[in-house]
Amino acid sequence: MDLLEDWISRHDLAISLGLSEDTLWRWDAKRTGPQRIKLGRKVYYQRCAVRSWLEARIAQGTQRP
Repeated sequence: MDLLEDWISRHDLAISLGLSEDTLWRWDAKRTGPQRIKLGRKVYYQRCAVRSWLEARIAQGTQRP
């Protein structure tokens, strides 16, 4: 069993979302992106946390001010 099968790297997440890794860095700095962990110099995102974060973005977009 691969220990990281439920996790996605910053590079792979950027590709999946059609974003640059720099955008994910900025989101991390602002604490507006999905939660992440750091293992040494590598950054990983839990796939279920990314899905939850995306779903929250949909919910926020449907609310009226």
